[in-house]
Amino acid sequence: MRADAVRNRDKLLVAATQVFGERGIDAPLEEIARRAGVSIGTLYNHFPTRQAFFDAIFPERLAALDRMAAQALADPDPWNGFVGFLHALFALQAQDHGLNDALARRFPVTGEANDACHSGLTQLDRIIERAKESGQLRDDFEPQDLATLVWAMSQVIREAMEAAPQAWRRCLAFFLDGLRAGAAHPIAVPALTTVQLAEVTRASANRT
Repeated sequence: MRADAVRNRDKLLVAATQVFGERGIDAPLEEIARRAGVSIGTLYNHFPTRQAFFDAIFPERLAALDRMAAQALADPDPWNGFVGFLHALFALQAQDHGLNDALARRFPVTGEANDACHSGLTQLDRIIERAKESGQLRDDFEPQDLATLVWAMSQVIREAMEAAPQAWRRCLAFFLDGLRAGAAHPIAVPALTTVQLAEVTRASANRT
């Protein structure tokens, strides 16, 4: 690309990161162009779809999930590793409206951004199993239950981000107390199956 085209692309990426972070992944592309100081036509020349922005921005942001998972698995106390991962995950979401939306699947994220998200979450099964094997995490907690927790927490983060940006920490503390093995009581409703989880995620994305 010509030097001016490279500069425009870089300005668009900076602006998109800011706008999605402030307003979520359904923010108007016109605002990104305005903030970058370019025309909407220039924006579409570089990023013909919203997904093209996601593929350029989110993989690097989501790479943090790999580091967070590695730290959780390296913790000698499996419960602390599990709790530390959740705190780090939701802190990451609380910093960025767009990332919060992406992880909550409020928009049908595909391509490289989707691959990065899956890559960062592949070690979750082991984080959960370690905590259960240690006798500290209730035995009936499944990875699919973590997905519903992410949905719930993402909504708390989204609604309180402006007025009470730390409110999610109190909400998470209540959840964690209920996940301790000593607090467990039988639950009549089973965890979502992987098929149900996929259907719910797809339906949620299609509604946005």
